[in-house]
Amino acid sequence: MSKLWQKTTNVNELVENFTVGRDREFDRQMAAFDVLGSLAHTQMLQTIGLMSTDDLQLVQAQLKSIYKDIQAGDFEIETGVEDVHSQVEMLLTRRIGDAGKKIHSGRSRNDQVLVDLKLFFRHQLQQVVEEVEQLFTLLIQLSEKYKAVLLPGYTHLQVAMPSSFGLWFGAYAESLADDLELVLAAYKITNKNPLGSAAGYGSSFPLNRTLTTQLLGFDSLNYNVVYAQMGRGKTERIIAQALSAVAATLARMAMDQTLYLSQNFAFVSYPESLTTGSSIMPHKKNPDVWEIMRGKSNRLQALPNDIALITTNLPSGYHREMQLLKELLFPAFTELKSCLQMANFMLQNITVKTNILDEAKYAYLFSVEEVNRQVLDGVPFRDAYKQVGLAIEQGNFKPEKTINHTHEGSIGNLMNAEITQAMNSLLQNFNFDKTAEAIDKLVK
Repeated sequence: MSKLWQKTTNVNELVENFTVGRDREFDRQMAAFDVLGSLAHTQMLQTIGLMSTDDLQLVQAQLKSIYKDIQAGDFEIETGVEDVHSQVEMLLTRRIGDAGKKIHSGRSRNDQVLVDLKLFFRHQLQQVVEEVEQLFTLLIQLSEKYKAVLLPGYTHLQVAMPSSFGLWFGAYAESLADDLELVLAAYKITNKNPLGSAAGYGSSFPLNRTLTTQLLGFDSLNYNVVYAQMGRGKTERIIAQALSAVAATLARMAMDQTLYLSQNFAFVSYPESLTTGSSIMPHKKNPDVWEIMRGKSNRLQALPNDIALITTNLPSGYHREMQLLKELLFPAFTELKSCLQMANFMLQNITVKTNILDEAKYAYLFSVEEVNRQVLDGVPFRDAYKQVGLAIEQGNFKPEKTINHTHEGSIGNLMNAEITQAMNSLLQNFNFDKTAEAIDKLVK
């Protein structure tokens, strides 16, 4: 197997297979980002005299050619090649000779992997944010559309007080906005340049790390070279915490929808094509999408712990088990994005029941409304509570079903405009345009 580090001794095949594991599989997802890192690194090498202008032109032209191949789906890590880094360097050397052998000056595979991962994570986090934004927008639209449709509210899964579909949809929208606060924190930590930290102890070459930071559209550097390496594992753990927050919101939403679709609740319905049936019960319409989403989202909530257990108590410096984090985090991005997309798709096709509270079993939902009505008429709260409670015990309670909630965030005052403004302000902090401009300039 072709390796950047190999000299004369061949590695035992069992050791080879065990240590490489699934790394080549996940490396394919990093290929474009490996090329971007090399485009920036080689530009910097030329400015400090470690690469001639002629060699830089050759290297840059071929790197951009490889980048286009990757974008077109025409890139593979060849059999016998250890990883994406070896593949790219081998392709360069095969095409342009000695100039291709110069691109690794001033870096280690450690910081090469680190910058690839940071670029990959940054891209994936942007896609998660975009999916969350789409679902958020739909939830706000549904909240406005159904704001007048009442829904039972529960505590302890007991009928409690009146709620509304406006409140239900809006609650999950605001939850996603809070989740993005964590995603933003993860994005900010991710969006720092580790390139130039080499194996974790810097380089005797006069590297210009500020230049590569600018070229790659990072906000800043991981300044301390030891910390740059310590950031591997920490970055993944923080990203996992952010992803798990979004997943927790989806899991709870999925649970609600599973309940609401059951015959005992029957608050919502979906087209039959979006549910599944039973092999022996012809009446069944199973909420399989929401159940699978609940399971996947719950599994994603275990991700921070999985990563913490791999990285806990490691001393500073690089350790090979960091490689295993790809197996946890790379599929997690795919899972979460698919759950967000499916939640969006399902809710676009939801039908809500509009006369739920007409049923007699929901009469006691209005007991608090009656207590409050008496208090507004001058009855002390504790006396009003007792009078309404006595009427319920004696079977004499006759609910007045008029709802008049006006305070901020209540049934009659959802504050959706304010929630949307908060989300929009948050989205601007990601500053995706700056990154896109830098990458566009780098590959042109």
